[in-house]
Amino acid sequence: MRGEGMTEGVLINKMTETGKSAGEMEEVTLIPKKAIDIKLEADVITPDSFAGKTSEEIGMLSVWQGPTTYPLSDFFEVTGNAGSSAAETLIRIKGDAMRIKRIGEGMSAGKIEIEGSAGMHVGTGMKGGEIVVYGDADSWAGMEMLGGLLHIKGNAGDHVGCAYRGKWHGMKGGCIIIEGSARHQLGGGMDGGEILVEGNVEGFCGIRQNGGLIVVKGGALRTVGVEMAGGTIVVGGKIQRFSPGFEFV
Repeated sequence: MRGEGMTEGVLINKMTETGKSAGEMEEVTLIPKKAIDIKLEADVITPDSFAGKTSEEIGMLSVWQGPTTYPLSDFFEVTGNAGSSAAETLIRIKGDAMRIKRIGEGMSAGKIEIEGSAGMHVGTGMKGGEIVVYGDADSWAGMEMLGGLLHIKGNAGDHVGCAYRGKWHGMKGGCIIIEGSARHQLGGGMDGGEILVEGNVEGFCGIRQNGGLIVVKGGALRTVGVEMAGGTIVVGGKIQRFSPGFEFV
């Protein structure tokens, strides 16, 4: 019952904090032109970067592929003009974006909808707004997130809401919802915020957690909460192997 109450609180509280509805926003649509071989670094795909720009200006924004920069329009057909502010801008990616990294990085407001899967680092450091991924999300989703909502309707990779390598503090605020399952080190170093996983997690969920709430409706493979100093982890299913120092009740 405790797990159910906390889960309901996550959904009700966070799903109503995302600001304007899609109907009140100006929509920019990105349609991939071709298959992407070398992954793109596309941290410019945010409502903050698009705000106040026409489709032509948005297409001129630079993305990295390997050591070279290219205009966004080399990879996407861009239609629609952005709103005057980030909060008034909706970005819709029509197609798979698994080979596109850093979508929504640092965004403060507005909304991104990805009608497919998302590449590594989606929503990294986001401060506000909403990202919806209709497919899966690759590793490092929601890294060091500060606010907003990241909603993944499929599965997620490793290190969701975690800290960067060499850092101890991960996600500090906001909410991550994963309707599928997640892999290793979910919420590693988490200081605050909330993560809900409808499915299962693998190893080291909540490793070095200092604060915040993690709710896993399914089971966990092993070592939940290892080196945990604070916060709460709720696992609705079975934990296959407990960490030393935790007592089975």
